[in-house]
Amino acid sequence: MDLENTQSQMRKGILEYCILQIISQGSCYSSDILDRLKQAKLLVVEGTLYPLLTRLKNGGLLSYRWEESKSGPPRKYFEITETGAAFLASLRSTWSELQFAVDHVSHIVVDHESHSKTNQALKHTENNQNQPNPTQSL
Repeated sequence: MDLENTQSQMRKGILEYCILQIISQGSCYSSDILDRLKQAKLLVVEGTLYPLLTRLKNGGLLSYRWEESKSGPPRKYFEITETGAAFLASLRSTWSELQFAVDHVSHIVVDHESHSKTNQALKHTENNQNQPNPTQSL
């Protein structure tokens, strides 16, 4: 299996959630969104972001407005719609459930490994207690 591909798919799976989360905090220009994603170590290129923003807009989750720029052409600022805010609330709930599930599974694995190590240590201790101590005189 290709680890990089799996990691990439995991990132893509949470990208819509992260973008909506960023935009829900205030209207954003696309480069602002890219900067925030990069700060969060979610490396996304423009070629990935723009189609996703368009899909979210076409789905009624985002709207945009044009704003004149002091340095160049007008800029498109994205804002979350009421529908987008409700959608984001559902995604937050889903994210919490997924986090809980992954943490729970991870905890079970850690507990199982810890339990196995504890059992091995106890068996080792029991075995050593049943052996005669060579330093003891008879």
